Amino acid sequence: MAQEEGGGKSQFSKRQKFVVIVFLLSAGVFVSEFFTGTSTLLASLLLATLTDILLYWVLRKDIRGSSFIPIFILPFFYTLSCGLFYSVVPQRMISRVLITLFYSFGLYSLLLTQNIFAVSTLRTINLVRSARIVSFVLTLVILFFLTNTIFSLRLPYYATPFGVALIAFFLGFQSLWVRTLDGVSQKDVLIYALTCAFMLFELAWVLTLWPVEASIYTLFITGMFYTYIGVSQVWFEKRLFKGVLWEYIWVGFFSILFLVIFSGWGI
Repeated sequence: MAQEEGGGKSQFSKRQKFVVIVFLLSAGVFVSEFFTGTSTLLASLLLATLTDILLYWVLRKDIRGSSFIPIFILPFFYTLSCGLFYSVVPQRMISRVLITLFYSFGLYSLLLTQNIFAVSTLRTINLVRSARIVSFVLTLVILFFLTNTIFSLRLPYYATPFGVALIAFFLGFQSLWVRTLDGVSQKDVLIYALTCAFMLFELAWVLTLWPVEASIYTLFITGMFYTYIGVSQVWFEKRLFKGVLWEYIWVGFFSILFLVIFSGWGI
């Protein structure tokens, strides 16, 4: 019998279960890439929901109360983003294979990090910092994929900002929620996540009138999200020193510069 990380014994270890989950969901994502239109959206939503169901099945013994809910945000949006992103790239077999392989690798890493967060709600472990880094990198990938998809759809001018803000709120909340493991209050996390979402809503609204390609749009939004959430994280860690702050200021500055230079109004 393999000993599970969160306690209890099972015929299969958590890692083995995660491998099975990755295989099943990757096969589902690959098949969904042959769909078009509404079918792609429905299939992606179904797979995203299934991702959380399977993750809960594995982690159900390690989660208590309602504090575990943010653990399921990234897995849901990761599957959704990869399922939808194929619709905005060249429709070729090589694209399907590469996206599926990327999804498989990222999903396995994500499942491991969410397992670490789940166990950390019960006891202190040493892998939380590494899990936060992996989680934040995947958060940026998810934001890039989803905002690229939203902007490529050319939705009404009022729909795109709301879509970007909604995604930014959930991703921002999860990225800041991991700081509650260090004692940060959930109220502060909620306030900062809402503030970040509102600022990105304003930027997305302006960009609906800006002559810019989808890829430039998404890089700018992702860069600004990184700046807002990054500053919030170091503030919670009480290490918002001058040098650290300037690192994020430069990221924001180059994001704006990149937008101006490569948009239709650049010089």
